[in-house]
Amino acid sequence: MDAGTGVDLVGMADAVLQPGFIGKEPPPWLRRRLAEGLGGVALFARNVVDRDQVAELTAAMRAEKPDVIVAIDEEAGDVTRIDAHTGSPWPGNLALGAIDDPALTREVAGHIGRGLAAAGITFDYAPDADVNNDPNNPVIGSRAFGAEPERVARHTAAWIAGLQEAGVAACAKHFPGHGNTSVDSHLDVPLIKAGRVELDAVELLPFRAAIAAGVQAVMSAHLRVPALDAELPATLSRKIMTELLRDELGFDGLIVTDGIEMRAISDRYGLARATVMALDAGADAICVGGEHADEETAVMLRDAIVAAVRSGELSEERLADAAARVARLAAWSVAAPKLAPDPRAAEMGLSAARRALRITAPDATFPLAAPAYVVEFEPQLNFAIAPETPWGVLAPLADVAPATSGVRLSSEAGLPDALEASLGRPLVLVVRDPHRYPWMADSLKASLAVRPDAIVVEMGVPADPKGDVHIATFGATAAAGRAVAELLAGR
Repeated sequence: MDAGTGVDLVGMADAVLQPGFIGKEPPPWLRRRLAEGLGGVALFARNVVDRDQVAELTAAMRAEKPDVIVAIDEEAGDVTRIDAHTGSPWPGNLALGAIDDPALTREVAGHIGRGLAAAGITFDYAPDADVNNDPNNPVIGSRAFGAEPERVARHTAAWIAGLQEAGVAACAKHFPGHGNTSVDSHLDVPLIKAGRVELDAVELLPFRAAIAAGVQAVMSAHLRVPALDAELPATLSRKIMTELLRDELGFDGLIVTDGIEMRAISDRYGLARATVMALDAGADAICVGGEHADEETAVMLRDAIVAAVRSGELSEERLADAAARVARLAAWSVAAPKLAPDPRAAEMGLSAARRALRITAPDATFPLAAPAYVVEFEPQLNFAIAPETPWGVLAPLADVAPATSGVRLSSEAGLPDALEASLGRPLVLVVRDPHRYPWMADSLKASLAVRPDAIVVEMGVPADPKGDVHIATFGATAAAGRAVAELLAGR
């Protein structure tokens, strides 16, 4: 209790934190903090071996605090934590948007929720509700349902319904919209130049749909929107978090920040000050631990919150309101009925990925006439994608057609040797967003000049189709790679 007021400031400050940690089981400091009232925990790929291990991990945390919010960033597309080591067995948002069957999107999200619930996870930092209206966006791309606001809105609502029907709280992100920028907020502050009329028609439309669908949480974005606030980034802006999201749009659930240590705000404000400013602006929970996953950071942030209340920088009422909203989400998570995983889920995910494939040469015939040679062009992945997450066509094609061989290139170097090795065999060129990588676009052009018969597989955001046969997967999940592999193998 606070000596001056008798209020448990420390307990309320602990309640609003969602820190990460290192290891496959909860370290002693996390167990202790949970017993003392820590409100939530964020899981990352580093905490995951498989679903059984995660279930044991979450059970150990609940032994210390039964209603702890266990969160994970599981978009189940290119951004996956629970399947980071194997690749997601589901098509991602862009693929679901391309199919444009909201009932399928709801069903996919329901299966994702069932799997998370069985592993003891109660809060998913998903879906991505951004409208990817800048094709050069380095951090959203295939994570979005598309570039059309209405399409994104209907699939955002469907995804939320499916996930929450399975008993897992959904979180629409990144408010007020991260799609119309070519800057990654992990590295710097993106700027959204749209005026208010355009924001209402584009960026805000999916969030209105999310709220109407009953989404339990919304995640803030670390970007500047001068039309809404000329000075502060959204996460730290009362005009955006409270006046817009709460008061105007009527959202009454939990507001959680994107990772508070992301450089867009931590470089300018520091972790402690950014945390206090975010709470004062209207955020209820602070996500931290992507990089600073230690007890010292969690203690530092808790103490900074307490000190801010004692100094008057943060009102006690605002902190109490935030802690109450965390408690309300925790209560929902405990009470929500949980649906068991469906044993048919894996086949259903692959079937959905097949539906997303788009082939520009409808008269193309498969299987390939001989074992293929596959060249995969690997871009620098954005920070939201776990670096260990596998992707591509080479491995799954080799699984169904063992004589397949090939190479992965991260620059033009090695391309001449690869083209020479492919002579006399069908050539498959696999790319991700070549319109964003000049070296990849040049390599693709050079390859097609030598081998115009090559099959091009685009596993990012499709731009202009290249080659006589072009296959778009709308994402690079394991399900997408398998769907292409089976197509090429004639299965």
